[in-house]
Amino acid sequence: MQKAFCNPQKAFYFRSMVLTDTHTHQYYETDPVKKAGLMQRCLENGISRLFLPNVDSSSIALINDMVATYPQNCFAMLGLHPCDVKEHWQQELDTIYAALQQTKVYAIGEIGIDLYWDKTFIAEQQIAFKQQIAWAKAANLPIVIHCREAFDEVYEILLEEHDEKLRGIFHCFSGTLEQAQKIIDLGFFLGIGGVVTYKNAGLDKIVQQIDLKHLVLETDSPYLTPVPYRGKPNESSYLIHVAQKMADLHQTSIEEVAAITTQNSKVIFGV
Repeated sequence: MQKAFCNPQKAFYFRSMVLTDTHTHQYYETDPVKKAGLMQRCLENGISRLFLPNVDSSSIALINDMVATYPQNCFAMLGLHPCDVKEHWQQELDTIYAALQQTKVYAIGEIGIDLYWDKTFIAEQQIAFKQQIAWAKAANLPIVIHCREAFDEVYEILLEEHDEKLRGIFHCFSGTLEQAQKIIDLGFFLGIGGVVTYKNAGLDKIVQQIDLKHLVLETDSPYLTPVPYRGKPNESSYLIHVAQKMADLHQTSIEEVAAITTQNSKVIFGV
């Protein structure tokens, strides 16, 4: 796959920045050579911090392997994705909770509610969401929220659970300015990814009005690939294009975007 930047001088330049991908499933790539290539391209483009959200019990081992391989760059989360809240959801939660007792994690995620594909298990999704919020509070960890076609449902639970321990990231934010303000008022950060580069998505106009102190960057790799690679599998190295778009929108330098959003990620994750 083509590198975002292949000029050696540019590679050195971007290594001098520290960009943080707060949400990437790069662990889905299990071929050692391809995985090494993905990480090399990240480092060449200044992306040296990758936070890995869990989706179900089967992805725990994949995340652990990536963290073991790249302990200075990769950081684990644990949680049950709402799309995986199905018939045996409580068994899945029990397995993930057991792993939580043995694994160093920096957030509970990704968790939340997704009503885009199926509303069959909406009650179970709500229960699982609340249960995992309780885990986060007990462990003094942030949560990373997946919300699709379910803003009102997620926001209602956040209001119910709101206290000094509730904090984290609203992953893949693509809502309205009013919704953004509601999330920010609860003390959450907004995760901004490739959608901000899409011409007709409208997210750019929203993000332009939000101070960088409330934002973090993400790819959601291998999904939601930014321009100019849209239509191809995403990877964390492409975060450089999200960062550049953010810099353009806020009329600042990419170094400033990197500094502020990485500092935000350190506040959230404690590392």
